[in-house]
Amino acid sequence: MEEYINSFSDWLTALGDEYDVDPLTLGILYFISKPTFIGSLVWTANRARRKASVLVPILISAMAFSIPYVYIIFAGRNIPKWVYVFIALMFIYGAYTIRKKLNEKKPLPGQD
Repeated sequence: MEEYINSFSDWLTALGDEYDVDPLTLGILYFISKPTFIGSLVWTANRARRKASVLVPILISAMAFSIPYVYIIFAGRNIPKWVYVFIALMFIYGAYTIRKKLNEKKPLPGQD
């Protein structure tokens, strides 16, 4: 098992060296951004049900969703074009998902 872990670590390090992206930094950004993204989605949904402004929570959601991908775009070098296409599709899918989740939320009891 240790051999597989070392092999995987070497592979990640080689990818990081090839594309100038630090795998540890990318992983930390990814795992920090996801709870922030989910929490701000919940915050957005609650504010939308109360018919309050959702601009700030949506901006925080978008920023949290984007952070690891923006790191790849700005820090990476010689990254294949399909990666950029994949990132663009992730942004489009994220926007679609947020919109869908907000439209599905039912109002709080006692509110119209």
